[in-house]
Amino acid sequence: MIDYLGWVATAVFVGSYFCAAPAMLKRVQMLGALVWVAYGFLIGASPVVAANLLVFGAAAWTMRRERPA
Repeated sequence: MIDYLGWVATAVFVGSYFCAAPAMLKRVQMLGALVWVAYGFLIGASPVVAANLLVFGAAAWTMRRERPA
């Protein structure tokens, strides 16, 4: 069952590259990163958790920075 979560995370992240709008790309990447974080916790892989928290944070930061004031 845990493997399926990893495959879902993979599919979401790969699917993000088909998003035309930059904001949608970042939203989908953020979702994928959160799924990877859950997967990383379940398998006890702190590098997976850390890397994807960084991806989530970078996507959130750039979305916020690009939002009009």
